[in-house]
Amino acid sequence: MKIIKKFNRFELKYIVSYKTAIKLKKHILRYTFPDHYGDDKGKYILTSLYFDSPDYQFYWEKINGIRVRRKLRIRWYENENRLTDESIVFVEIKQRVDRVTQKRRIRLSYKDALLFCNEGIIPPHKAEDKKIIDEMYSMLKLYNLRPTAITSYERQAFVGTDYDIGLRITFDTHVAYRIKNLDLDAGTYEGFIIPPNFVIMEIKTNEKIPYWISELVSGHELQISRISKYCQGLDSASAFNHINI
Repeated sequence: MKIIKKFNRFELKYIVSYKTAIKLKKHILRYTFPDHYGDDKGKYILTSLYFDSPDYQFYWEKINGIRVRRKLRIRWYENENRLTDESIVFVEIKQRVDRVTQKRRIRLSYKDALLFCNEGIIPPHKAEDKKIIDEMYSMLKLYNLRPTAITSYERQAFVGTDYDIGLRITFDTHVAYRIKNLDLDAGTYEGFIIPPNFVIMEIKTNEKIPYWISELVSGHELQISRISKYCQGLDSASAFNHINI
């Protein structure tokens, strides 16, 4: 299996009701198929550990609408196996440049990912990953990054056919957060980022939006959302006012 380490995409987000999401999925399946990385319906669970500076610089860059901004996270694609030191995770930089999302990531064991992000211990890596490792190390040291929040949700993903190469549409449900126990495998959460009867729908494409998606969006009168799961999780946290953001 080929691991994609770098990619650029246009992303559009919408918050829709659970009932509307069901209708949208039925229409979308006419033009796409479930992502083979998930189960037979394209479903899987994503849990991410975000890092930020002591003064929450990455949070404020999003809130203030900074045109070019980055953030660092450890991302775990959950499966039937329990998370261990040897489980494979991704350390990822997500960068936003206007409407374009860029991602750069490396594949590490959970143990090496924590040693790298928490203690600055550079993991064994291939020569082709050196540039990404160096960028991450620079971020860790420059901003004095430390673990800040975890988000988790069930994702159902659909990918385009040969007519819409690069198209990816995802629906995220039960989008939860925690800011206290920051072990990826803790399994408990402090609350929901959006109400559980709502869904975050994301349309991701390498080029222009296919015409049938434009018609689908306008037909359901969907409104673009600027939601950031990381920022919204901090906003929703009951202890938010006590961490001096």
